[in-house]
Formats: sequence, C-alpha cells, structure tokens
Amino acid sequence: MLNLDFLSDMLLYGTVVSVVSFLCVLILTPRLIKLLTVKGEVVQDYHKAEKPSVPRPAGPAMAAGIGVAEAILYLFTGDLRVLAILLTSMIAFVIGYIDDKKPMPGWFKPIALIVAALPIIALGAHDDYLNLIFGTAYIPLLYVPLILIILPIVGNTINSIDVLNGAVSGFVIITCIPLLFSIAIFGDNTVLLAALPLFFATLAFYRYHKYPSKIFPGDSGTLMLGAVYGSVAIAGNSEIIGVIALLPAVMNSFLFLSSVKRIVEHRQVTSRPTKLTQDFKLAASSERSAPVTLLRLILTSGPLSERKIVNQVFLLASFSAMLSFASIFIQYFLQELR
Repeated sequence: MLNLDFLSDMLLYGTVVSVVSFLCVLILTPRLIKLLTVKGEVVQDYHKAEKPSVPRPAGPAMAAGIGVAEAILYLFTGDLRVLAILLTSMIAFVIGYIDDKKPMPGWFKPIALIVAALPIIALGAHDDYLNLIFGTAYIPLLYVPLILIILPIVGNTINSIDVLNGAVSGFVIITCIPLLFSIAIFGDNTVLLAALPLFFATLAFYRYHKYPSKIFPGDSGTLMLGAVYGSVAIAGNSEIIGVIALLPAVMNSFLFLSSVKRIVEHRQVTSRPTKLTQDFKLAASSERSAPVTLLRLILTSGPLSERKIVNQVFLLASFSAMLSFASIFIQYFLQELR
C-alpha cells in the first residue's frame, strides 16, 4: 500500500529544492553580472569578432542556489548524506574560487579536490560496493580511496569541457538526466532529492551562459558542478552510469593529458589546440606541439562556428546519455532476473 504522507513529503521537498535552486540562480546571476562588470572582473571572449568583455565567475550565484537548496533539504530530512553533498560542493566552490582569483599551478585543483571528497567518507554517504552494469563488487576497503579519486576526476573533467559559450552548462543538463533516472532506480529518494538542485540550478544558469554568454562560470562554477555530480553519483549508487554519461568529457581530459603528458592548466599551454580563422570560425591547429582535445577532433573535418561546435558537443552528450540509459535498463533487468 502506498504511503500517501511519504509521497506528499517527497513531492513537497522536491518542489521546494527545485524551485529554490532555480530561482536563486535565475535572480542572483543578473545581479552578479552587474557587480562583476562594475568591479572590472571580466575576461575577453576571443572567439567573437568584437571580443566582448564577459563577467567571470558565476560560481557565487550557482553556489548560493545549490547551497541554499541542499541546506533546506538537510533541515527537512536530517540525512547526513545531504550534509555531505552540501559540504563537498561548497569546498569545491571555494577551491575553484581561489583559482578564479589567483591562477594556481596545474596540480592544485586535483589535489585540493581530494579535500572536497572527505565529507562523503566522514559522513558515510557511500556504500561498500560498486554498482556495476552486470552486478556489484563488494569492495569496502578499496571504495574509500576510490572516492578520493572519483571526485577530483569528475570535478576536473567537467571543468575541462568549459571551452565555449554554453558548453559546460548544457553538457551538465543533458548528462544529469540519466544520472537522476539511475539514482531513482538504484539509489534512494533522499539522494534523488539532493540531486535535483544540480539540474535546476544549471538549467537556470544556462539562460545566461548560452551563446552569446553574458557570464562565464569560472572554476568556482565548474568545479562545484563536478563535485555535486560526483557526490550524488556516489551516494546514489550510480557511479558507473555517471561515468558513461560523462564519456565525451572524460575523453577530452584523457586526450589532453596524454598529449601534454603532465598535469597543467589549459591557460599554461603555449600551443593552442585550435585557431581562429579570418571569418571568426574555429579550426584545428596544425602545430604538432598543440594538445589533442575533443574540440580539436571535432574540427578535423574543417572550421566551424562556435554555435555549431557547441551543438556537436551536445550531440555527443546526448549519445553518451543514451548509452547511460541503455546501461540502466540492462542493469535493472539483470537484477530482476536474479
């Protein structure tokens, strides 16, 4: 028999955290744009003819939306997993904000994000098994160091896809859909509620980040999105599904690291993977020393406009999302057969 009170609470909590995260970002971002512009905290958008100055970072508005929503959910539920997700996301935001204010060495973000993973471990927001497609692996001793690896990888992977107007926000929105679906099946309702602010805050932010961008997320925004994505995937027993959804970004990070052969900030790379044509399209670099990236691979067939490249990124994200859904259905039916 359905517990109507429970369903009513779920609907109420889900509505509150979704609306709060969405409205906070929607309302605060324009104000942040004005504040950053007045303070001169802007960067040039070099992919456009007029090279407009764009405010950066949007991380504070995004952190407010996700942070307030997660805090409200924790007050509603008292669930320590929600508190762990909240603390992890805020630590990642601070790490990114430090890098926004003063560019740090390439090793800083991966190492610092290990600290962001600690609340997940300390507050027990994880199980002792890894939910694989064809079964589960009980790895209580291995899972803790695995978490310390997953969070920095996901954070930096999502950070690496922030290359063009609207790319990272649209990418996260698309890849969130199979993750939410997976948490609903393999996780539990509280973690599903905790994942909703990630989707709705990013959805609101996309309005200002899409082409032509009115504001850039900065490392504070992208690292926080990655930390929330990774933490809800861990707490919701959906790690592998999350990785499959992020495959284009994972491939981008792997290609970059394998070509430069060291951990380094993108801005520290002297040879760029792309070049700007006279008609302000992007083309793949012909320099041998230029790093290999997903963007450079997309451009191997010829120059493209920024909008078309972002659409290609979204198509790849949609394809990996479909692979995630296929994996979810395979895993679910195999569990039902046992």
